[in-house]
Amino acid sequence: MKPATVQGAVPTILDLPPERAEAAVADWVTTRGLPRYRADQIMPRLWQRPVSAWTDATDLPATLRNELEDAFPLPRLPLEVCQTSADGTEKYLWRLPDGEAIESVLIPSGSRRTVCISSQAGCALACVFCATGTTGYRRNLTPFEIAGQVREIVIGHPDATPTNVVFMGMGEPLLNWGAVDTALTILNRPAGLGIGARHITVSTVGILPGMAALAARPEQFRLAISLHAPTSERRRALMPIEKKYDLAAVVAAAASFRKRVTLEYVLIAGANDSPSDAVALATIARRLGAMVNLLPLHPGGDPGLSPTAPRDIRSFAAALRARGIEAVVRRSRGLDIDAACGQLKVKVEGRRPRGPVRE
Repeated sequence: MKPATVQGAVPTILDLPPERAEAAVADWVTTRGLPRYRADQIMPRLWQRPVSAWTDATDLPATLRNELEDAFPLPRLPLEVCQTSADGTEKYLWRLPDGEAIESVLIPSGSRRTVCISSQAGCALACVFCATGTTGYRRNLTPFEIAGQVREIVIGHPDATPTNVVFMGMGEPLLNWGAVDTALTILNRPAGLGIGARHITVSTVGILPGMAALAARPEQFRLAISLHAPTSERRRALMPIEKKYDLAAVVAAAASFRKRVTLEYVLIAGANDSPSDAVALATIARRLGAMVNLLPLHPGGDPGLSPTAPRDIRSFAAALRARGIEAVVRRSRGLDIDAACGQLKVKVEGRRPRGPVRE
């Protein structure tokens, strides 16, 4: 698969799946008459023990480092803003060379360090509860720009490599399948970031061709479906994509998925949180053998929406559990920073700092 192309982007070895990058490095080493072990020294510096520039790879001779800078330049995702929450959550805003911006979130929880990454700059889906939807679609990200979000965090936290990755940041991953497909390989392969497939989750609103492509991969990547309503009518009011890929078709596609499915469900007062909604959601979850993640509404989308009261969230979860459904109420993280998808980008647009800002 060819790496994704973006106007003005410089081709990089970091856009290639590890096996192709390894072949390119091995060929370069052989052409220069260098010993074969040099390739084994070079490859880990791409993803396993990444360096910000070849000059930092001090285990290599200085002359070789200079040659690598010319042959395989290592791009970066410039950090514009980093916010740190009182609960340890970190939010990053990366400014891309063409001026677009994307977000990532690092969520520590005990021994787990989950990174939420973006797959597109902006989003075309306009879900009413999502801040990213208010910015519109800008462009797809390249494989490097996707997996590179994790790489940058590893460079910044070399002793605390992320354990989990979720494609729940800006954009719809399955509308950028070519780049996401390659990024999944980079994230998962031992010669890449080496994160287990069962610790990588792809979240989708239900893009049927992309779901089929993900299902065709042999690895046990997790699938999360942004459901958010248990009927087509209610879902259409929240998520315009329902007009193209309706709830019945999405559930049918998920039912044929051979891997564990999670249903993501943002609770919105008066929109999707009634007792009858819980019964209908339980029916869908039972058919899929799925667990349900109940998410309190984060600010940032339609200002007319209100979060479901905590007491009603507990009642909704209890109704699911009473029907045999595994339901988890996710605790909102980073409420004292702009942790919800798209919030930080919306906040900083128009006040562009010249360098990284910590808040």
